[in-house]
Amino acid sequence: MSRATGPTPASRSRTRSARRQFAATILALEAFVVGFAVLVAFGLRAAGPGVVWGLGGALVVSLVLAAGVVGHPGGYVVGSVLQVAVLAVGLVVPMMWLVGGVFVAMWVVALRLGGRIDTERAARAAATEPSSAVDGR
Repeated sequence: MSRATGPTPASRSRTRSARRQFAATILALEAFVVGFAVLVAFGLRAAGPGVVWGLGGALVVSLVLAAGVVGHPGGYVVGSVLQVAVLAVGLVVPMMWLVGGVFVAMWVVALRLGGRIDTERAARAAATEPSSAVDGR
């Protein structure tokens, strides 16, 4: 009989970064919202169809890809830059100033609150680690 002395792979996968989860969720939700804003811009004939679908589609794909790379080096910077791009959609669809502003606020809260949660999780894990490392011989 062998005893596991460390966290199992299943328990390690459960302790994902809250900051990463929050940020990825917001970027994915923004992709849907920008997709609908593209439909609005197309319906309003704000620009030529190629321009609207090309730029809007590029922004949607960028948001989805950024949701996947959040947590890697530079991922949060890419997400922050895309927040500016989402706000810039307000130049074509004025309601996006409000919607984009709400997403920017949620982005900032996600980064700060997620970071705080991750810090508290690490402190709790460090505090409970010595008690779970009892050898039992």
